[in-house]
Amino acid sequence: MELDARKLEILFAIIENYQETGEPVGSRTISKLDRLNLSPATIRNEMSDLEEMGLIVQPHTSAGRIPTDKGYRLYVDRMLADQAKKAEEPRDLPALPMQDLLTRRIDRVEEMLLKMAQILAANTNYTTMVTGPHSRKSKLKFLQLSPMDKGRILAVVVLSGDIVKNNILTLDEEVGSDELMELNFILNKRLTGLSLEEINLSVISGLKNEAGDHVEVVSKVLDAVAETFAKEDSYPVYTSGAPNIFRYPELTGGDRASELISTLEEKKTLGSAIGSLTSPAGSRQDIQVYIGDEVPVESMKDCSVVTATYSLGDGVQGKIGIIGPKRMNYQKVVDTLQETMSHLDGIFLQTEE
Repeated sequence: MELDARKLEILFAIIENYQETGEPVGSRTISKLDRLNLSPATIRNEMSDLEEMGLIVQPHTSAGRIPTDKGYRLYVDRMLADQAKKAEEPRDLPALPMQDLLTRRIDRVEEMLLKMAQILAANTNYTTMVTGPHSRKSKLKFLQLSPMDKGRILAVVVLSGDIVKNNILTLDEEVGSDELMELNFILNKRLTGLSLEEINLSVISGLKNEAGDHVEVVSKVLDAVAETFAKEDSYPVYTSGAPNIFRYPELTGGDRASELISTLEEKKTLGSAIGSLTSPAGSRQDIQVYIGDEVPVESMKDCSVVTATYSLGDGVQGKIGIIGPKRMNYQKVVDTLQETMSHLDGIFLQTEE
């Protein structure tokens, strides 16, 4: 059976009406749309064909139709293809509530990501999740040892993407300023640009040989470096708007709401699941949409998740996810994420310059 332009128009009309109302859509409702100019009888015949094609379903006798996951997928793929064409055209982005936030220099990335999650949740009326920046290919960018009070030094470890961890090291030996300067030189010469896996026994042995009497300092600095890499791997997850799920009856029946809330509270599991979502083979879209069974979390099979990936440079990235019902307003969510990513790119590029 051919999915012609008229069937497609009726399918999209059903989806858009169901997005607004959450109620099954009947032929009479669709027949009132001026752009179609079709009788209820004609629309019923087309609906029957769409149902046979697995694009819509009748939830119970005498009810209208609602879209299936397959129907949503067709709708979303067509929308994303249209978005890709529009993206090639120059346009002025409307100001979002977060524009002021992003154009203001914020020294703490964590604060910015939390605020972004809150604003996206308020703007879309869905639940938002943002993972902290991370990279499995992180490398050591810089080390700085500075004297503190007696028996203590400050070791600042900087990874790619400017992920910074300050470590206060307590020593059994006294290390003078000149000796610290020399250790800074040795450590940066041997470690800068290396990943954790590349800091092997050979590298460590060479460091300790060069350090001479200051093997203790080198050992504690290496421990601090390893802890920083470990912290970077266990990136934080920021969520906002969890109560928004109660706006949608299809997500609150039975134990669904409590299961969803529990999932959102398990931030580490949620972050790993959403962070692991990859673009479909051959896709060039920066924004991806996952519908129903495509979402790798059992309690979210009645949901859709729209994701975007942000970058801090040096291969350091994080994910933004918008979680809502399958009848979410995909157009609004995609537009909002595109505008957000554009503002993020602008602020990070300014920061890099």
